[in-house]
Amino acid sequence: MTPEPRRPVITLTTDFGTSDHYAGTLKGVLLSRCPDAVLVDISHEIPPFSIYAGAYALDQAARYFPPGTVHLVVVDPGVGTSRRAIAAEASGQTFVAPDNGVLSLVLHRSPAARVHEITNPKLWFDRPSNTFHGRDIFAPVAAALAARTSTLDDVGPACDSFERLPDLLPRSVSDGVLAGRVFSVDRFGNVITNFATAQMLPGEFTIEAGSQNVCEIRRTFGEAVDDVCFAYCGSSGYVELGMNQKSAAEYLGIAPGDPVNLRRLPS
Repeated sequence: MTPEPRRPVITLTTDFGTSDHYAGTLKGVLLSRCPDAVLVDISHEIPPFSIYAGAYALDQAARYFPPGTVHLVVVDPGVGTSRRAIAAEASGQTFVAPDNGVLSLVLHRSPAARVHEITNPKLWFDRPSNTFHGRDIFAPVAAALAARTSTLDDVGPACDSFERLPDLLPRSVSDGVLAGRVFSVDRFGNVITNFATAQMLPGEFTIEAGSQNVCEIRRTFGEAVDDVCFAYCGSSGYVELGMNQKSAAEYLGIAPGDPVNLRRLPS
């Protein structure tokens, strides 16, 4: 007996929230054009306009989805401007998003990725709005790719380059000092930096974050002293900053995209 083909999977990552109709409208477009799709929300709670947080959330989740998944990403503060729309194939999956750096992490992990600019209006809604490309351009293209009625070559020409977030990787700025960025802040107020956990080597250090210096490391939140901000090796694969049952982000006064420094102290 021949097994039934797997239904197409489409994920959604947006900064739309759930109090307005925007996320639901995207799902309506996707189901109208790809009725068999399984829709999965990665997040609709990306902080408004936070490309760093969107890139991080997508990268953390996408790797756990099956091959052939189509990821629709709408964190798009430049909607209606000259910023491009792109579709990319990377690591056996497809990504549809604005070309503003939100695909930086997933494309960084896949040097062989194919990236195409979305220019074919036959795949869009007629007369797309200047302010809702998610509905009128991105969702129809994602649905066509998931339904396999169109291929990457159909959406538009190949791109030789794409936008990358600045300081995606930490950089050495002086002896023993790495300059990095905050990728994201989760709902508990934990701060995810772009320092890989392998960079948290044994020895004394300080992480300069916001208005504070973080000098302690803990394995778990239960080991932490109350009201003390500490560093830990997070499940993300990055160094994170947290507090026991409190918001480290509020304590530090820090948000996605903000700079952080890792300073290793002489032994």
